[in-house]
Amino acid sequence: MSSLSAPPRPRLLTIVRRTAASLLVACVVPAVLFCTVMLTLGVWPAIIAALAWSYGAIGWRAVTGRRASGLLILTAVVMTGRTVVALLADSTYLYFLQPIISDGVVAGAFLLSLATARPLVARLAGDFYPMDRELHLRPPIRRLFWRLTVMWAVLCLGKAGMALWMLESTMPVETFVVIRDAALLALNVLAVGATIAYAARVARSEGLLAHA
Repeated sequence: MSSLSAPPRPRLLTIVRRTAASLLVACVVPAVLFCTVMLTLGVWPAIIAALAWSYGAIGWRAVTGRRASGLLILTAVVMTGRTVVALLADSTYLYFLQPIISDGVVAGAFLLSLATARPLVARLAGDFYPMDRELHLRPPIRRLFWRLTVMWAVLCLGKAGMALWMLESTMPVETFVVIRDAALLALNVLAVGATIAYAARVARSEGLLAHA
């Protein structure tokens, strides 16, 4: 009976494509759009353009009958908060400071979730792989989620420290944005690659990947 109700096992390439698409829509495109608009029109138009993209992506998926990923919704909510605070204070400095604070808060959330039955990575896993209760309870899967949660907590703390050091330096805001975004993109790509490689190894050992 359990085998009939178990979710289908996707291929690794399918998971990679799904992950890449989610990151592209939620993170990469807004960052590239922000840099492009900032260098041509200024900081405030760039802020509005990046926010408009996030809500446009959510609206498009709703219109086409597809569920927006948790990462996309989280990005839109965080960007909304950043934009509102920056507009109310009329301060671009606060706009760039808030993601540093957010990274610290997210790192804390990752760490605090380790004390619960489902660490934060386990809660996001359903966006990239069909999960059920039986999978969540497997010891190797639970260890995987626990270790990945620790890794992403450390990564968020590292990114926050690096971005704060750069923000407090004397470099122009345009230089800060370009260097910061390039560095963060490289770090995130490496972290995502490590996450996929480790998760794939565990998934293969548990028979959770379909054969090519």
